Amino acid sequence: MLLILLGVLILHVIILILLIVSTAASAWSVADNSAKDLWYKCLTNNRGYHCQPSSNEDWIQAVQALMILSVLFCFFSLIAFLYQLFRLVKGGRFFFTAIFQILASVFVMCGAIIYTVMRPNDGIHTNFGYAYVLAWVAFPMCLISGLIYIVLRKKE
Repeated sequence: MLLILLGVLILHVIILILLIVSTAASAWSVADNSAKDLWYKCLTNNRGYHCQPSSNEDWIQAVQALMILSVLFCFFSLIAFLYQLFRLVKGGRFFFTAIFQILASVFVMCGAIIYTVMRPNDGIHTNFGYAYVLAWVAFPMCLISGLIYIVLRKKE
């Protein structure tokens, strides 16, 4: 049982790290000389590397809010798991932790979908960056983790 709890805890920490990196990294959309993320648009030219704030459009602000909410709910889920680990009665399930983790997965999924649909095509060939991919990787991991918490029971 200790190995299962340790494995779930390590999975949760990995998911939290993925969400933090995907929210903070500047590579949601990349091109030859530019990179765009949720916060900045950076260009590389012969004079150096220049960044300016991202657009103030509603869709990018929605993605920013959803990604921040996913990080917060994943963190609160980790705190709830640690609290329930020591306070939950024998045979109890980690429902509170599971709800927070599943909400985090829903938020990251919604943010990634909005970014996929609304990202502007600047006329140049742009690709999705590693932060965008990390967000999509974190979504199923977060959902699976939440489902594991539903099934998981505390034993002595």
